[in-house]
Amino acid sequence: MASAGETVVVAALDAGCDPRYGDNARVAVSVTDAAGVEVLKDTAPMADAGSFTYRFEVPAGVAAGEALVSAYPHNVDWCDDTGVNNRAAAGVPTLGRVSCAERLVPFTVR
Repeated sequence: MASAGETVVVAALDAGCDPRYGDNARVAVSVTDAAGVEVLKDTAPMADAGSFTYRFEVPAGVAAGEALVSAYPHNVDWCDDTGVNNRAAAGVPTLGRVSCAERLVPFTVR
């Protein structure tokens, strides 16, 4: 539970499958409020094995109720199950990213 102005921490441990995201890996974090408005979209450093800690302040004006946090490796073809680190090529994408099963974690905004 958090109110506008309070800090929320989003974190994950290293993956056990050795994903090898690289030295400059980033995690993409987004927050959608109870009204369905994306109120935060950011990237932050992520370890080679996927761990990260991201802190954000709940913005003023966020709708009260259940908000949803999404965090996933940034600029990685994360739907691939071949065991190969298939980074999305730089440049203009020719395909849109889809979610195999986007994990959304709820938290309550007072």
